[in-house]
Amino acid sequence: MRANLIATGKDQPGGLAAIATAGLIVGTLDITSAFILGGLKGASPIRILQFVASGLLGRSAYQGGLAVAGLGLLIHFFIAFSVVIFFYAASRSLRFLTDHAVISGLGYGVAVYLFMNLVVLPLSAMKPKYSASGIVIQMLIHMFIIGLLTALIVRRFRRVSVSPDSANLAHD
Repeated sequence: MRANLIATGKDQPGGLAAIATAGLIVGTLDITSAFILGGLKGASPIRILQFVASGLLGRSAYQGGLAVAGLGLLIHFFIAFSVVIFFYAASRSLRFLTDHAVISGLGYGVAVYLFMNLVVLPLSAMKPKYSASGIVIQMLIHMFIIGLLTALIVRRFRRVSVSPDSANLAHD
């Protein structure tokens, strides 16, 4: 019975590892892209993290120094891990999310972008400025760094969890 559960992907011990790996990779690459893009416009990493914290604290975040930047980093990774956990949980019931990880990951990135910009940001104290080029760049980051990587990493851990022996036992 246990082998059958593993072979069908219903009970995998790699869930925490998949979430931790994807959350750290996606969160790190996303904030790195923000540092690079912000740096091209003259913003320091601390200022970018204060901007993230301003969603919770408002304009006072910019006077907060390193402590507020640290809060911004925590908020950023909380969001990154939440995005990964949601995809992972959905992939437990909707197998096509990992069976077709590329297309579902790209689509998930679009969905995350829309959710962040149509729900989260309007509810926050942060009021970002939008431009056509900024929207395109952010959409691509969400599609390829957030959505696609999340889907591929979750798929990778799903496949690692299914051993050939357990698959053979499932058919016995």
